[in-house]
Amino acid sequence: MSKKILSLLTAALMVFAVFCFAGCEDPDTGSSAASGSKNPDGTSSVADVSNPTVSKDDFKIGIICLHDENSTYDKNFIDAAKAMQQELGLKDEQVLIKTNIPESDACETAAMELAEEGCNVIFADSFGQEDFRMSAAMKYPNVQFCHATGTKAHTAKIPNFHNAFASIYEGRYLAGIVAGLKLNEMIQNGKITAEQAKMGYVGAMPYAEVKSGYTSFYLGAKSVCPSVTMEVMFTTSWYDEAKEKEYANALINDGCVLISQHADSWGAPTACEEKGVPNVSYNGSTTDKCPKTALISSKINWAPYLVHISNAVMNGTAITEEFLGNLENDGVQLTELNTSVAAAGTQEAIDAAKADIIAGKLHIFNTDTFTVGGKKLDSYKADVDSDANFEKDTEVIKDGYFHESEYRSAPYFDIDIDGITIKN
Repeated sequence: MSKKILSLLTAALMVFAVFCFAGCEDPDTGSSAASGSKNPDGTSSVADVSNPTVSKDDFKIGIICLHDENSTYDKNFIDAAKAMQQELGLKDEQVLIKTNIPESDACETAAMELAEEGCNVIFADSFGQEDFRMSAAMKYPNVQFCHATGTKAHTAKIPNFHNAFASIYEGRYLAGIVAGLKLNEMIQNGKITAEQAKMGYVGAMPYAEVKSGYTSFYLGAKSVCPSVTMEVMFTTSWYDEAKEKEYANALINDGCVLISQHADSWGAPTACEEKGVPNVSYNGSTTDKCPKTALISSKINWAPYLVHISNAVMNGTAITEEFLGNLENDGVQLTELNTSVAAAGTQEAIDAAKADIIAGKLHIFNTDTFTVGGKKLDSYKADVDSDANFEKDTEVIKDGYFHESEYRSAPYFDIDIDGITIKN
């Protein structure tokens, strides 16, 4: 029997097992009992995967990136892979990285190639690659497939498919404090009035991931600069350096005195450096190239997750179904503050807010801190399950705040709050 036919037969048996096992739902949550027990970070693990161990010398991990190191987003993953390799003492031939893999069936092909090359676990970094990854996982049930920013692992219940993300909104909130304090300094120095404290934000897509990020950034700024407002422009691309620079310039020309971004190139930071406008970046420091305007950057540290999935495969233990990095477990980080640009007292403010977030004293999406249509938000159902019907299925406001990334790792905050204007 050929390897391909054997793989297909095994996949069919796995599908049958998945549906049988997923039939029992928890009456309180509606989720399948297959999700297993809760992890220390509040996420769930796949129950009893019964994986064999893999010796360190035989272990291989494959990494699939949407772009290459020219994209700050993908460079962040590549850097994490290198950090994981160093921490675990793996050889270069044990860490296989494929770059510039689009969100198409090319991703499935790349995943299958890595599986055929002997990779025990394969990780991909972009949201739109998820369905292609799931298809590959069904064809190679003995290979673990892990996916960043995806939403379907906790509903699909494919035993060898897993999602991961981080509460990057925590880092963006802290970066927002940095921005707000800079605005206060500009007001105090007479460069702008309180009414002119308008920030601009270059966003990639109008998805919950982006909205959650720029809303938390805005709320962080507002916590120290109450008069702040913000304009957002969407490039409709994760990586378009020309458009990101164009939109940053458009926001600056529209009166925005500070720019941030959820986009993956140097476009916006470069525009800010040329115009002398303070900038908060994402996924890496811009201080070396933009020394006069860079403030700080928030980033996801993927190294702990890559170490987790590698150790799990080598030790034959379960990979967390929905992994969530955060400030406490070092999955969310800030780059070093550029003190030559930042306002006095900024580092102390960051440290205090970070401590309060970790201690549970500060909830980023506290409904007392924002309004929607002029009213406080007391109830909101989010599309947590991300099924084909795109239904708002889960109440996510409890105890006075929006519980972001607690019901799955990927963000689902998709609310347009007052104070933020979409320009396009």
